[in-house]
Amino acid sequence: MTLRSYRHTIYASYLGYITQAIVNNFAPLLFLTFAGEFGLTLGSITLIPTLNFAVQLAVDLLSARVVDRIGYRKCVIFAHFVCALGIAGLAFFPALLGSAYAGILLSVVLYAVGGGIIEVLISPIVESCPTEEKAGAMSLLHSFYCWGHVAVVALSTVFFRAFGVANWRTLAYVWALIPLGNMLYFGFVPIYPITAESKRLPLKRLLGSGVFWAAFFLMVCAGASEQAMSQWASAFAESGLRVSKTAGDLLGPCAFAALMGTARAVYGNNSRRLPLKKMMLGSAVLCAVCYITASLSASPVWGLLGCAVCGLSVGVFWPGTFSLATLKLPGGGTAMFALLALAGDLGCTLGPTAVGFAANALGGGLKPALLLGVIFPAGILLGVPWLTGRKG
Repeated sequence: MTLRSYRHTIYASYLGYITQAIVNNFAPLLFLTFAGEFGLTLGSITLIPTLNFAVQLAVDLLSARVVDRIGYRKCVIFAHFVCALGIAGLAFFPALLGSAYAGILLSVVLYAVGGGIIEVLISPIVESCPTEEKAGAMSLLHSFYCWGHVAVVALSTVFFRAFGVANWRTLAYVWALIPLGNMLYFGFVPIYPITAESKRLPLKRLLGSGVFWAAFFLMVCAGASEQAMSQWASAFAESGLRVSKTAGDLLGPCAFAALMGTARAVYGNNSRRLPLKKMMLGSAVLCAVCYITASLSASPVWGLLGCAVCGLSVGVFWPGTFSLATLKLPGGGTAMFALLALAGDLGCTLGPTAVGFAANALGGGLKPALLLGVIFPAGILLGVPWLTGRKG
């Protein structure tokens, strides 16, 4: 049986980004729980998001050469399988290995491998579908990462309130069902040719392109701008602003993700009328203001507001960079998407890691450490004119 409509391909891709949201945002809700239950230090906890994005980065690099040889369908199905195993593994690997920390890190490696493959494949799969307004379709696609993020935070918070944080292992099994189901869905949807072989840029020519390196730099800044706030939002709200875990999760990472998704959905539905370059530059200014507000405000209300509105400000960065790069280098193909995903994951690694190590150096002070995040939207302000002003 084959689900012939390309709409099923897009729906499966939406679920792929929801899976990516689970991969990146479920464990951070448990950082303080891991610290208390397993006796982990803030430095050890910092390695969890660092390892996640570092593995995704490595997978991005390898995917540039192997995905076209193996095939998109086989790769995307495998990606969802290891995501499901890694997410569920958080519940049983710590006890199975006899070392809680080793078990957590093994789970992170598994779901990061799947997340990295999904990161590389989903955007070109949707780009290849016969849709109009490619930039809008890309932004709408990426909004589902945000809705997945909202669902992870909101539903996890409801679960913790109803059954207690101590039962987090059960929730890990529940979240693992989504990639497991989407693995089956991707077995039946049509997947269109990404870039014709005759039109594909050779890797050497791609790496020699100034447009590519401008997009690469912009993706690093986009990933760092997003994840430096997102990965630490829950712990920041609890420890830095002294609010409860429920309030911190809902008003911090959940509001961040909801506003990020809103920004992407609004642009996705209005891309004809909203110039992408102006949207990205204006968003970068707002992002810098949000980091400054979250870090320096003495009021928990303003601190949470800065954290939440930061989601609105970063929403267009990632899909916007993909769209600009595709417009400038239409023959980039799988290699370009893979290497730009690598750049984004490099930023996703650098952002939260820099904030985490700064907080550790400041004696656990996440609030002042967030001020470091201002450098990332500053990079967006430099990168957008660099990318749009160059020729392939």
